[in-house]
Amino acid sequence: MSAGADVYPGGVAGGGLARGGGYAAALTEEPEHGPSKRIVVAYGFWIFLISDIILFSALFATYAVLTDATAGGPSGRDLFELPTVAVETACLLLSTVFCGLAGIGAQVRRNGMYYGSMAATFVLGATFVAIELHEFATMIAAGAGPDRSAFLSAFFALIGCHGLHVSAGLLWLLTMMAQVYAKGYRADIRRRLLCFALFWHTLDIIWVALFSLVYLVGVAPR
Repeated sequence: MSAGADVYPGGVAGGGLARGGGYAAALTEEPEHGPSKRIVVAYGFWIFLISDIILFSALFATYAVLTDATAGGPSGRDLFELPTVAVETACLLLSTVFCGLAGIGAQVRRNGMYYGSMAATFVLGATFVAIELHEFATMIAAGAGPDRSAFLSAFFALIGCHGLHVSAGLLWLLTMMAQVYAKGYRADIRRRLLCFALFWHTLDIIWVALFSLVYLVGVAPR
């Protein structure tokens, strides 16, 4: 054994630590070149979030251009119900709080805090999606579907795209709960939880913009 790789008794598997980087290897539980892989994954995830923001920016711009293109049909002032949307918004904002608590629970390895907060996040997110689907169904039943006008096409595309992202986030949430149950609070699992939290918070920020620019501006008198 080389002089630069002194080992405490027991080795990593037996509770000992290698002086030449063994502690880092045991902590991350990753093979060689793990840090390089983490950097690539981190960059890839940020690129994904930025591409999502660009997507929503394009949908925002399309909606803004087509706001008045109602083709003689209903406008936002005729369709939007702010009390319902306010409840929907409160559910998503509160889910973000619980998502943050779940991250804290994972860091301190408290199962009750982690699983309880993740469950609350799921319930609130699912409630958000259910309210949104009810809104869509009500509008379509009233003859204000996406094929009624360019305005409604842009509205359904923008709000529906966000709803699909939230639905995908709920599936991701369940996956993370299963991974923690199966593998524990390993370093790589906590990094995945951080990615999920960033994704969820991004959806929250986007919804605040949607609520402000679509619903509040949509019902404002002109």
